[in-house]
Amino acid sequence: MSIHVTNLSKSYGHQLALKGISFKASPGRILGFLGPNGAGKSTTMKILSGSLSPSSGQSVVCGFDIQQDSLAARRHIGYLPENNPLNTDMYVREALDFMAGMHGIRHKNARIDEVIRLTGLNPEQHKKINQLSKGYRQRVGLAQAILHDPDVLILDEPTSGLDPNQLQDIRSLIKQFSLEKTVLLSTHIMQEVEAICDDVVIINQGEIIADFALSKLHTIYPEDNLEKLFIRLTANK
Repeated sequence: MSIHVTNLSKSYGHQLALKGISFKASPGRILGFLGPNGAGKSTTMKILSGSLSPSSGQSVVCGFDIQQDSLAARRHIGYLPENNPLNTDMYVREALDFMAGMHGIRHKNARIDEVIRLTGLNPEQHKKINQLSKGYRQRVGLAQAILHDPDVLILDEPTSGLDPNQLQDIRSLIKQFSLEKTVLLSTHIMQEVEAICDDVVIINQGEIIADFALSKLHTIYPEDNLEKLFIRLTANK
C-alpha cells in the first residue's frame, strides 16, 4: 500500500476533528476522499502531507512513517493544498525553478520542461502567476506537486471553483498522473468521484462511514447511486 492510515485522531482543544480513522490507498488508483464541508478531509490531507501532527495514530506513506521519518516520507509525496498557495509575483518558470532547487533536482531545466509539457503550461510559462486564470494556476500547483516525481499525490479539492472546461482539463491531468502514481483526491463533489476515482472513502464528522471500490457500489449498496448513498449516510450522523 502506498498510503496506510491506522487509528488516526486529531483534536483541536476540546474539538475532535478525526476520531481514529483507518484506510488504505493503492498504487495506480485514485482514491476519492469524499465528505461534506468540515468532515475532516483537509485535516487528514495536512497530516498525510507532513504539515500537521496528529494527536494519535499512524500514517505511513511508501513504507515511511510520516511522524517518525517525515523527510523520507515527504520525498515520496506531492501535495496540492486546497488554497493552492502560489507566489503570484513569480513567473511560472521562475516558480518551478525555485521549487526544483528546493527539491535538489538534478538536470532541473530538463525536468521543468517535461513538467510544463505534462501540465499543458507551454503557452503560459513566461507569464507571471498573477496573470493566469484559476485553471492555469491549478496547473502550476499540479506542476509543483509532481516536479520531484513523487509516488503519491495528495490533492485537496483540486477542481474547486473551476469552470467546466478547466474542470475537465484538470480531471484529465489527474487521471493521467494516476497511471504511475497513487492519488488521494479530497472532494465534496460526487460527480468528481464518479468521473475519475477507482475507490471511495466517505468521511463525516471525523469518522469513516464507508470504504469501497467504486465498481462495487451497486453490489454493496444495490439501492443507491453515489449521491443517494452519500446523502443517506451523512444525514444519519
